Amino acid sequence: MCGNYSFVIEDNLIWERFGIRVRTAVYKARYNCAPTQDLAVISNEDPLTLNFYRWGLIPSWAKDSVIGKKMINARAETILEKPSFKHTFRYHRCLVPATGFFEWRRDKENNPYYIRMKNREAFSFAGLWDKWVSTDGEIIHSFTIITTVPNRLVAKIHNRMPVILHREDERRWITLQTDSILVDLLKPYPEEMMEAYPVTKQVKSPENDSPEITEPLSPSIF
Repeated sequence: MCGNYSFVIEDNLIWERFGIRVRTAVYKARYNCAPTQDLAVISNEDPLTLNFYRWGLIPSWAKDSVIGKKMINARAETILEKPSFKHTFRYHRCLVPATGFFEWRRDKENNPYYIRMKNREAFSFAGLWDKWVSTDGEIIHSFTIITTVPNRLVAKIHNRMPVILHREDERRWITLQTDSILVDLLKPYPEEMMEAYPVTKQVKSPENDSPEITEPLSPSIF
């Protein structure tokens, strides 16, 4: 599962990393991105723009928007079997840019860990998006993050991890491809390129959105 992540990068560097321009008035650094918030995505519909969609997929056929709270993640193993995701997988894919993510270690202490790239660079989760229109005409664009089995690093903390795309595969993910090519991208990211360390439990509250929640509690790093 992926329930919180961060996207902290200077807006002028977003162009260098993702090839899209961003107005400062639109983008701001987010240390604690959480479900139901409007967060940055790059969709296959508008691949040159950083758009802001609600985290928690609301399928176009849903009766109301409440379902989105239960659909923050989609399992890679069953993505072509679930009616909620089959159509979006084929036609509505997106990149969810990030600089790190949080997972809670399942032990007696139940501590959160922050996981990022060793080189501290930004990366992208594989995501799906959809457009929902309410009976009174309200339009909501929303997204979900695809998860997979963990690599050996993340397995020390949790039994799932978000799908992180290799940089060279990001544009493939948001362009027209066959199912087999797309499914092949949904693999655990190499553990040797990542690191993890314990952080404060304050990350549990989305209101705590400051650099302090990504600071290591101890020097020990996996």
